[in-house]
Amino acid sequence: MTYFWRVFLSVIFAFIFSFGTTAAHSSPISNAEITGNEFFKLGVDNILHSNYQQAIENLTQAIQLQSHLGKAYSDRCLAYLQLQDYHQAIADCNQAINFAPNNVEAYLNRGLANYRQKYFSAAIADYNQAIALKPHEFRAYYNRALAHAAKGNYSEAIFDYNLSLTQISQPTNLLLADIYNDRGLARLQLQDLEAAMLDFSKAIHLDANDYRAYFNRGCACRRKGDNFGALRDFSEVIRLNPNNAIAYVNRGMTRYHLGYYQGAIADLQKASDFFEYQGEKLAYKQALTLLKTMQNQISSISEIA
Repeated sequence: MTYFWRVFLSVIFAFIFSFGTTAAHSSPISNAEITGNEFFKLGVDNILHSNYQQAIENLTQAIQLQSHLGKAYSDRCLAYLQLQDYHQAIADCNQAINFAPNNVEAYLNRGLANYRQKYFSAAIADYNQAIALKPHEFRAYYNRALAHAAKGNYSEAIFDYNLSLTQISQPTNLLLADIYNDRGLARLQLQDLEAAMLDFSKAIHLDANDYRAYFNRGCACRRKGDNFGALRDFSEVIRLNPNNAIAYVNRGMTRYHLGYYQGAIADLQKASDFFEYQGEKLAYKQALTLLKTMQNQISSISEIA
C-alpha cells in the first residue's frame, strides 16, 4: 500500500535591515530633498507597521523626488517582497545594487525573490555575492542551503546549514529549530535516517510546539520501520494541528501496519473529510481510494482469519 508524506520547509529569512536616520547637513537643503526624505521616513514607518502598499506609495514618492535615493529602492524591494510582487522586487534590488554595489541586503532580498520564483541558480548566485561581501552573514548560508535543497543538491545544502549554525551571533531557539528541521530534511532525502532523526529531535527539543519536526521525524520513523515511533509523532502532529489532513493519512497508514484497523479506517475517513472541506479535490480522491483499498484488504484479512 502506498505511503506518502510531505515535507515542510521553513520560511526563508527576510529580515528588514536597520533603518538609519538621515545624517545632519551643514549646507542648505532644498525643499525637494526634505520632502523626499520625509516620504522615505514615512515609507520606513509603513514597513515597520506592515502597511506595505502604503510603504510602496510613499517610497515611490521619495524616489520620484530624489531618484538617487538608493536606500528607498532597497526598502521598497522589501515591501514588494511582502506583497509577493517578485518582479518589482528584483527590479528595485537591481537599482539598489546599481547605487551601492556592496549592498548585502539587496543581494539577500533579490536572492529571496529569485528563490520564490523557483529561479534557484540565480538565487544561489545572489547568496554567493552576499557571502563574498559579508562572509559571516548566516542568512546567506541558510538561504543558499534552501536553494541547494530545492535543486536536489542535498549534500551542498547540509554543508551550508552547518555553516549557518556556526555564523549565528545571537541564536534563538526558534531559529535553531528551523535550521535543524531543514537540515534533517536534507539528510532524510539522502537516506541518512539516524542523522535526520537526531536533527528532528533537536528541533523538537528547541521548539516543542512546532508540528513540522514531529511530522518529519514520523516520516523518518516510518522509513526506518519504527511504526510505534511514527504513531507517536503523527499523533503529536494531530494534537498540535488538528486540521492537518496529511497527518491523519500517515497515522492511518501507520495504524494499518500495526494492525490497528479500526483506528486506521477512522483516520483515513477523517483525512478525506478534511481534504473535501479544504477543497483539495485530488487529495480527496486519493484519500478515498486509499480508504477503499484499505477496507478491502482488511476484509480479506478477516476472511482468511
